[in-house]
Amino acid sequence: MKFLRVAGTVFRKEITDSLRDKRTMLVVLVSGVLLGPLMLIALSSLVASLESHAEKREVFVSGLAHGPSLQNFLERQTWLVREAPADFEALLRSSKLGDPVVLVPTDFEVAIERGEAPVVEVVSDSANRQSSSALPRVLQLLNGFNRERAGLTLATRGVSGAVLESMQVQERDLASTQTRSAQLTGMLPFLVMLAVLYGALNAAMDTTAGERERGSLEPLVMNPAHALVLVLGKWGAVASVGMLVALLNCLSFIPAQWLLRSDALQAMFQFGSREVVLFLLLLLPFAAALSALLMAISIVCKSVKEAQASATFLVLAISLLPLMTLFNQSGEAPWHLWVPALAQNTLMTRVIKGEDLTLLQFGVPFLVCVILTAAALWFVSHHLRRTAVK
Repeated sequence: MKFLRVAGTVFRKEITDSLRDKRTMLVVLVSGVLLGPLMLIALSSLVASLESHAEKREVFVSGLAHGPSLQNFLERQTWLVREAPADFEALLRSSKLGDPVVLVPTDFEVAIERGEAPVVEVVSDSANRQSSSALPRVLQLLNGFNRERAGLTLATRGVSGAVLESMQVQERDLASTQTRSAQLTGMLPFLVMLAVLYGALNAAMDTTAGERERGSLEPLVMNPAHALVLVLGKWGAVASVGMLVALLNCLSFIPAQWLLRSDALQAMFQFGSREVVLFLLLLLPFAAALSALLMAISIVCKSVKEAQASATFLVLAISLLPLMTLFNQSGEAPWHLWVPALAQNTLMTRVIKGEDLTLLQFGVPFLVCVILTAAALWFVSHHLRRTAVK
């Protein structure tokens, strides 16, 4: 009982100091409350702008006068045909023009009448995201013109256009609605983990390197209480801040859905109580282990500035590990579950996709986090005992 009483006293003192720290509270509020809604709103604005751009059904053509038959086809497809500006290449490079330009050669109609295939260029800029996204629609439109001309040519010769199609191709997508939405929202787990990291970072450095810098750590370890008790109290406060960020961040996604501007994204992105619970089951052990590791790094530093420099390696690792999934085209591997940050990112992405998680998938990252937490806390308490002896 005395063990718990002392640890609780240290916990209350540290959590009070952390909540009084304006910098820590700012990180908690911004990363825990605002990050999710702001990210989703920005993403929905991008999707909404692409959708509105696609709904305009505009196509820019250079040399429109040379292809009246092409113009007639485009207008019959209810597309608004516009003459491209003379400096369309410069506008595409500077992203001031968001549509690819169809370049019609001067001999277009003459070549069509002769039965030849004139070369029609579709000019775009791959660095211009709007023109790149609109390129497949324009190419499909021009392919439709090709199919119509081929069908008319065969019909005048008494041949059915069906002879050009040796088979019928139907597309079937196995991905669910939530899986398709994860292609857009797949970065959210990564941002949540970063929020937890930066939420616990300041609190961990302040309770270790900060106290050493202020000269209050040495008197604390002179207490008759065991060093492990003091460490557990400090770690509990730091972990609570990280878990608070995780909780607020997960809960913020629910009202953020009401602010989505894109109807398609709003229909695909489903984040409710199930997702909140699963996210927290994955994030809370991660926050606990992360807090302990940050304390272990900071306890050997003499100042907060030195602790910030030393923690850079951990911050870099947490930032880079989830990116491994971008370069791994073969899908998930069993060893991913044994790597902190990568495991949480992988499993939270599966949650967003609407997939079920097994007990083993929960258990392996939880076990790794427990081992890391225990090892880091032992290191911190061992270092404090050495400080007390000195």
